[in-house]
Amino acid sequence: MDASALEGLHTQVLLGALGLALLLGAALQRSHFCIMGAVSDAALIGDWTRGRMWAVAGGVAVLGFGLLAHGGWVTAAQTLYGGARLLWASALGGGLLFGIGMVLASGCGAKTLVRLGSGNLKALVVLLVMGLSAFMTMRGLTAVWRDRTLDRLVLNLSGGQDLPSLLGLPPLLAAGLVALPLLGFGLWRARSEALWGVLIGLLVTATWMLTAGWAYGAEHPETLEAFYAATTHNRPESFSFVGPSAGLLDWLIHYSDLSKRLNVGVVGLLGVVAGSAAAALWHGEFRWEGFRQTEDLVAHLAGAALMGVGGVTALGCTFGQGLSGLSTLSLGSLLAVTGIVAGGLLGVRLQLWRAGRD
Repeated sequence: MDASALEGLHTQVLLGALGLALLLGAALQRSHFCIMGAVSDAALIGDWTRGRMWAVAGGVAVLGFGLLAHGGWVTAAQTLYGGARLLWASALGGGLLFGIGMVLASGCGAKTLVRLGSGNLKALVVLLVMGLSAFMTMRGLTAVWRDRTLDRLVLNLSGGQDLPSLLGLPPLLAAGLVALPLLGFGLWRARSEALWGVLIGLLVTATWMLTAGWAYGAEHPETLEAFYAATTHNRPESFSFVGPSAGLLDWLIHYSDLSKRLNVGVVGLLGVVAGSAAAALWHGEFRWEGFRQTEDLVAHLAGAALMGVGGVTALGCTFGQGLSGLSTLSLGSLLAVTGIVAGGLLGVRLQLWRAGRD
C-alpha cells in the first residue's frame, strides 16, 4: 500500500466512523439510553426499563463480537481490553470514581454528548473538564498518581484476560453463554425500548467490524508492519468517550501539528453530538440550558473531573467498558462495570443526602 492509498483508507474509515456515530447519537437521543439513568431508576423507583435496554444492547454487542471472533475478524487479544495484564485495582477503583462522577455530572460520557447536542451548555462544561482531567490522567499530574498507586496492583496472566481464553472455550460459545441471559432479562416484558437496545448493540458491533476489518492493512508503507488505519491505538476499537474527550482537546490545541490527526475515537465523539443535535432539532426538542446555581456548577465540575480520572484509570467509561469492553468478555471490563455500578449507587445515595440536607 502506497502513501496515497493509505490516506484514502484513513479518510474512508473516518467517514464510516462518523456515519455510525451519527446513528448512535440519534438513537441515544430518541431512546433516552443512559447507564447512569438505568442505575438510578432501578435504585430509586425500581424501574428496570433502561436497565433492560442496557442488557439488550450488551447482549447484542457480546454476541456480535463473538460472531466476529468466530469468523476470524478480530480477537479480544487484539483490542485494548484483552491483554494478559489484568489491572484489577485500576478497573475497580477507576470505575468507582467514574460512577460517582457520572451522577454528580448528571450523566456519563455518552449522556453528556447527547445533552450537549440537545443544547445543554452544562454538558459542554462537563465535556471540557472531563477531557482536561482525562488528559492529565494519561500524561500529567494524575497520570503519575495513577501509575504509582492503582496501576502497580496487577495480575500477569499466562494468556488473555477474556473469558474464552480464561475458560478455554470457543469465543462464540462463551459469547452465547453470556449473551443469552442478558437478552433474556432485557427482552422479558419487553416493550419498544428493546429495539433501541438492539440498534445500539449492532452499532457497537459495526464499529468493531469497521476498525478490525475495513481499517486493517497488511503492510504500512513506512513501518512495513500490519496496521489499523485511523484508530486511536493502532488496534481495533469501538465506541468510547472519555479518552477521546482528551484526544479532542489535544487535536484542537495542536491542530497545526501535522502529526496530530483525527482518529476514530474523536470522530465518534463529534458524530454522537451531531447525531443527537439532528434528532433534537428534528423533533423540536432542542433547548438551550445553563447553570442557575453555584452548587449545581460545583457538582458538575467535580463529577466531570472524577469521570476523566476514573474513565482513563478504568480504561473506559459506561460505553468504553460497559458495552465495547464488555462485548469482548474481558475480565477487566467486568470489574470496571462493577466499579461503575457501585460508584453510581454511591453517587445516588450522595445526591439523596444532599437533597435531604437542602
